Amino acid sequence: MTMIDRSRETVLLVIVSVLLASCSENRSAEQKGPPPIPVTASAVASGAATYYDTYPATVNALDQVDIRPEVSGYITEIFFKDGQNIRKGQKLYEIDQRQFKAAYDQALANLNVAKSNLAKARQDADRYRDLARHDAVARQTLEHATADLRSANMQVAAAQANVKSVQTNLRYSVIYAPFDGTIGISLVKLGSSVVAGQTLLNTISSNNPVAVDCAVDEKLIERFTRLLQDKSGDQDSTFSIVLPDQSVYPYQGRLTLIDRSVDPLTGTIRIRTEFPNPQNVLRTGLTCDLRVQTRTSTGTLLIPYKAVIEQMGEYFVFVVRGQKVSQQRVILGRSIKDMIVVNEGLTPGEQIVTEGVQKLRDNATVVLALPENVRGPQSPKPH
Repeated sequence: MTMIDRSRETVLLVIVSVLLASCSENRSAEQKGPPPIPVTASAVASGAATYYDTYPATVNALDQVDIRPEVSGYITEIFFKDGQNIRKGQKLYEIDQRQFKAAYDQALANLNVAKSNLAKARQDADRYRDLARHDAVARQTLEHATADLRSANMQVAAAQANVKSVQTNLRYSVIYAPFDGTIGISLVKLGSSVVAGQTLLNTISSNNPVAVDCAVDEKLIERFTRLLQDKSGDQDSTFSIVLPDQSVYPYQGRLTLIDRSVDPLTGTIRIRTEFPNPQNVLRTGLTCDLRVQTRTSTGTLLIPYKAVIEQMGEYFVFVVRGQKVSQQRVILGRSIKDMIVVNEGLTPGEQIVTEGVQKLRDNATVVLALPENVRGPQSPKPH
């Protein structure tokens, strides 16, 4: 064998050795697999939960009435300021009374004339009745006197009815508040002409307490019926409202009624709660959110919402089993701040990944790290 052949053989041996070493390293790397993924896990625990169901609602007055005149005329007095709180029986408007007073005076005069005629007719009838007993007067004369007496009685009755009518018109010329509440902005001014039963003068609404009305799904009728029938006082903290500025109204409400029927177009039913309104903060027409508190039993499972991943409309968590994780489908319930209720899919005591879920896949190898809230103080980084 020549020197050249020996050199070639040596080179080939070197190449083969290098290739064998490379394959051995690759097989070793494959056997080891990817490094474990550091994650944070927490145990699933059961307990009691409190949360709120929220429904869009509107504030309404328990009593509200449009003020319209019952007689026609001109406004001569307005006894309130726009937006004022008023008391039942307080004077609101006065319509020109001169024509009604004149009509009343005339009706009284007519009544007095009718009474005078009645007295004369009674005297005549009594006198002719005495004469008739002694056959001293014709029977026809007595009959005429008796008829005149009946006519005089009817005239007095008609005059009395007319007095009551004009007296009513006179009384209606002054308009009074029908109940305690708040009056709106007057729609008429002094000197305005108003027509009985047509002209809208103002609107009065009661303001304490007020109603908060909302529509709920017909599936919840049973739940709200139980709340309505509950007389134990537990309602005191069940109902609250969130105002448009997102602040919580400081007073609690109570459920007072459920509407008589379900709206067939929307499948909802109207419920009414009442709230105290001592500072008149709640105004008719105000929109708010009605919150209905729900307290669950101690068997409720709550997990951090950040542990949940969504895929194709379904929800999953990663459950730690040994050094690996498995993807577990769950059925979720109500969210409570940064937690969420799990209705199905988990059992108490299971470990689920709460940090690092984005890096995981099913059957991935993990290494557990301590949660941030139990780690020791960190050394400051050098500047």
